[in-house]
Amino acid sequence: MSHIPLLQSLLTVAGLSFMCGAVHFSVPEEQGAGVLVGMLRAHFPPPYQLLTLDYLWLDSNTGGLYTSDRRMDREELCPEETRADGCIVRHTAIVGDAADLVQFSVIIEDINDNAPLFENTEIHLSLSEDVTVGAGFLLDHQAQDRDIGSNGYINYFIEGSDGVFDVETEDGISVKLIVKMPLDREVQSEYNTSLVAQDGGSPPLKSAVVLRITVTDVNDNCPHFSPDSHQNVTISGDSPKNTVVAQVKATDADFGANSEITYNFSPKVSERGKVLFSLDSRTGSVILTQDLQSDISEEFVLKVLASGPHCSPADTQVTVSVLPRAKVEPTIKIGYIAKHENQTLVVAENEPPALLAVLELEADSGLKDSYLNIEGDVPFTLSHQRGRYLLSNSRYLDYEDQREHYISVAVQRTDQGSVITVSRRVIKAVVTDVNDNPPLFPVTVYELDVEENNQPGSLLQVTASDADSGDNSRVTYRLGEHTDRIFNIDRNTGQLFVSESLDRELQKIHTIRVTAQDSGSPPLETTATLRIRVVDKNDNAPVFVMPHFIFFVPENAPELSPVGTIGVMDADEGANGNIVMYVANTSAPFVIPNSKNTLHTTSSLDREMQDKFELWVIASDYGSPLPLTASVRITIYIEDINDNQPKVILPINNLTCLTVPADTTAGTTITRVYAIDQDTGLNSDLTYKAVNQNRIFNVDHTTGNITLTQRPLGSDIGMHNLLVLVSDRGKPSPLHTAVWVSLLVNDSLEACHLDCEPQVPPWPSPTTSERIECPTNSLSMNFPNQTQIILFVGLGMMVVSLCLFVGTFVAYRRRNVTAKKTNVSKNENEVPLQLLDKYYCDE
Repeated sequence: MSHIPLLQSLLTVAGLSFMCGAVHFSVPEEQGAGVLVGMLRAHFPPPYQLLTLDYLWLDSNTGGLYTSDRRMDREELCPEETRADGCIVRHTAIVGDAADLVQFSVIIEDINDNAPLFENTEIHLSLSEDVTVGAGFLLDHQAQDRDIGSNGYINYFIEGSDGVFDVETEDGISVKLIVKMPLDREVQSEYNTSLVAQDGGSPPLKSAVVLRITVTDVNDNCPHFSPDSHQNVTISGDSPKNTVVAQVKATDADFGANSEITYNFSPKVSERGKVLFSLDSRTGSVILTQDLQSDISEEFVLKVLASGPHCSPADTQVTVSVLPRAKVEPTIKIGYIAKHENQTLVVAENEPPALLAVLELEADSGLKDSYLNIEGDVPFTLSHQRGRYLLSNSRYLDYEDQREHYISVAVQRTDQGSVITVSRRVIKAVVTDVNDNPPLFPVTVYELDVEENNQPGSLLQVTASDADSGDNSRVTYRLGEHTDRIFNIDRNTGQLFVSESLDRELQKIHTIRVTAQDSGSPPLETTATLRIRVVDKNDNAPVFVMPHFIFFVPENAPELSPVGTIGVMDADEGANGNIVMYVANTSAPFVIPNSKNTLHTTSSLDREMQDKFELWVIASDYGSPLPLTASVRITIYIEDINDNQPKVILPINNLTCLTVPADTTAGTTITRVYAIDQDTGLNSDLTYKAVNQNRIFNVDHTTGNITLTQRPLGSDIGMHNLLVLVSDRGKPSPLHTAVWVSLLVNDSLEACHLDCEPQVPPWPSPTTSERIECPTNSLSMNFPNQTQIILFVGLGMMVVSLCLFVGTFVAYRRRNVTAKKTNVSKNENEVPLQLLDKYYCDE
């Protein structure tokens, strides 16, 4: 690291001592900038300098250790094998005037910032329907959580099973699926549930994986016939071979091989019955095995057994009545018009009624009393036209309703008022599927709440069903054209995935159009809407609108006067986005009342005492589990107001008197009036003016210099008292100070002395030039020599003291200003503030 050479140099050159004290601080991981970690001041003397600056920064004066903009991630800083024992990061600092090198430890505490994560998006499990209630099945898929302690402890539970399944955790590691209710494949053959992993953090984080449980069939159902399955069939004694006399149908609720049914005649069927009739073991059709040539009536009771694997057979009965052969033996001739295969009509569903075949009666003799008729309730009709019969479907056929139809066409005649069926023929019609059913979603709008910063992966599965068959029922899925690219869907399963974590601050709601399309020609499709609402997390700290706020406030502002508004915002919502602010350094005379965003004064301010304040304001949200904070520096400049009168430095007092020789030439500077003002700007810009103007003396408006305008005449010999008004240029009104300047015009250089201050007569007009004298005879020009010496020594000491005072005051102010500037970062905004003018004694 870059600090190693510096450390070696410090140890070698300065001979510093290295102190390893048991100084520990702790801070939760992922803290924002400006969070206080600890105070070195409690353990070491100031000043302080931190040598390791990656994640922390140190206040060199207070020893406060704060987090920097670079967040500390415990899982990143500490190797996985050492995390459980604590994540300790050692830091080095130089402390004290002796520049001792010390080392202290910062323990990075774990927070619940990692949700459990499954490796796969789906888990598939097959269970037999006869599984025992309470049986457990070990799941090979467990979630992993990078956190530790309770934050890393994972609890599992099942969603979407309606109480049929539950999970148990053994040894805190393995997960078992527990069957809580009996399974029945014939009731429900598949369960689409979710296995949810939730950690023990506060609040807990969780993730889910799709758990598909397939219930496999066992042979727990046997074939059975309906109660009305017995059939009574009448056939003619001249029925031809292969005539389908009847068909029996048993059902088995099982699946696959367990549902296969075999039909057989009972051993109780008569031998002649077994000779005349055969039974198709697969379809249950009773078929005539030979041409009948019977002239007598016969009746056959055919008992049919339906058998399944490991089941006792179910039975039904077909009673076949054979009528004597008619004298005229008409036959039915079929001419197929519609599509047909192997004497079977092939009719597409949803086709309008149309001609399917033409039927004719043929016989050796006349057919005067014979005609054709369709038996039973079937969607087909016969219409007689010119000796022929036209077979048509009477309505639209629906493949999803019934896939096969058996049309029994009987040859009938009327004999003595009774209708006699001479013979019949069964025509089979097969309905073919067309793509007339679009896929259907169970709901038109899916609602889903997803917490932001989620782990990429599966969100949910949508499923659409199609009532058609074959390719017409095979469904694929796609997303709408304008769907965000972070979302994708498995076109075959309908599983929706997200490739990136969602951010509520970027988008609160994602609306996705999902289209299910079958594979028919042309394909049919249906669209559903998926609305994903992103739930907020406290993942945004407050942000100030400026990195450094600068305010100006006039001195002597009333208590609780507003100073300025501090702009701050938080991109989160609700409590996570509600902000409270407060001033960090409480000694400053400022406060933010009611935790709002306006800074107020707490007391009156005096610029002459302190002209600038530096303070920090902390903003914190109300987020959970931990609030996030941010800090900003505030600089407050105290603006000057005109609250100080000019202070006259020279002359020292109103008793000062100066002798002016009578032979002094015009234009000579005799003396000056010198004043200062502790305010700044125009408030400290001074002007000088003689209230009582004098003919021979002039006061300079800007400098205060008093000059001789003309050589004194004999009439000018004597005392001249000038009342000089010193004024600042403050707003809204200037402040003034007046001083007497006494000038004695004399032929000799003897010093003069005033025993009393000059008295102000009625205010003179600007043009007056009269002299203002003491009310008594206070003028004396003949001082003893000793008195003069004492006076000059005293004046000299006063001048020297004044110069020392002014010099000390200027040096003190310069040092304060220099010290303040050194504490301000070089890259921060500087606002120059005019300091007090420096006044020096020039005499």
